[in-house]
Amino acid sequence: MDIQLINIGFGNIVAANRVIAIVSPESAPIKRLIHDAKEKGQLIDSTYGRKTRSVIVTDSNHIILSAIQPETVAHRFVVNPEK
Repeated sequence: MDIQLINIGFGNIVAANRVIAIVSPESAPIKRLIHDAKEKGQLIDSTYGRKTRSVIVTDSNHIILSAIQPETVAHRFVVNPEK
């Protein structure tokens, strides 16, 4: 089983097969999701102090904050057709 790794900015990498959603942090439900994950110790902040531009939800209920746009992260999921 090949594991595809996705760069989410600043050298941080996430296993693509664990990602459920990549969303914008602007809506109230996503802000609640971030708050709840922080309280449970399931929040991973990989923004390096920059503005959060995308929120990555994993299958293990971890929430990952990234400083790059959701569209940019999504484009990195494109698999090489040679594989």
